[in-house]
Order: sequence, then C-alpha cells, then structure tokens
Amino acid sequence: MPRNYKSTERFLTGDPRYNSKLVSRFVNCLMIDGKKTTAQKVFYDALELLRKKIPDTDPLDSFYNALNNIKPMVEVRSKRVGGSTLQVPHEVKKERQQSLAIRWILEATRKKKGKPLARRLSEELFDACNKQGAAFTVRENTHKMAEANKAFAHFAW
Repeated sequence: MPRNYKSTERFLTGDPRYNSKLVSRFVNCLMIDGKKTTAQKVFYDALELLRKKIPDTDPLDSFYNALNNIKPMVEVRSKRVGGSTLQVPHEVKKERQQSLAIRWILEATRKKKGKPLARRLSEELFDACNKQGAAFTVRENTHKMAEANKAFAHFAW
C-alpha cells in the first residue's frame, strides 16, 4: 500500500540487543546531540531497573505495554468554521499514536529532575504500565478534550 507521507520506519534497523524497530525509534527520540550509544545505555539501564520493579515479566513486554497504555485514540484539531475556531475531535492514525506516546513519555521523563535519566525513564515506564503518571495524564486530558468537543465531530474533514 503506497504511503503519502515520508516514513522513516522502513529505514530503521532493529536495535543491537532486542532487534526491535520500535526500540530503535525510541532510542533515536531519546538521543541528544547525536550521542546514540549514550541514549542506548540509558534505555537499557532503564529496562534493567524496570526488570527489578516487575520481576515476573520481560522488560521489553513492559515497555510495549507502557507505550500501548499511553497511545491516544482521539485528539482534537482546530478548524475554522464561520468566524470561530472549533476544536474538532479526530481519530489518530497508528503512526501518530506511536509518535505521541514516545514524545509524551520522554517529555514527562525530562521534566523530572534530581535523579539519573535512566531511573526517571524506568519510573515513567512503570507508571505507564500501571496507567498512571504524567504521560498517562496527558493522554487522559487529550481524551477528555475530545469527549467534551464531540458535538463538533460532524465538522471533521
């Protein structure tokens, strides 16, 4: 199926430890100033800390579960109707769901201060697995906004 947008997904290779494209994408978003090995070390350390918090499950499964819990189903977009701007709810495509989930987790992680990044990331992933934390709050607020504006859903394009 041809895509109308430029996707980097087909150019990604799996990460060295888990051979997962999603992990590779997450590490690329985590990376700052091109320091990929540092970002990978932070991510793998965070998964090790997550393994200690949830000993029964594989940390990679916990990571996938956390991302799935953060993915938004709907979001609002501004649309001009007449003289006013309305917030119109829209369904979110799979690629964008993934991007938003990654972005929200990393934003929540970077806002916390006073601990090493790997520890903050593991705590945020643990909270996301349990459907709580800052990233999950952002998702819930997005859903509430869409629910509040569902009367304008017929303006969706």
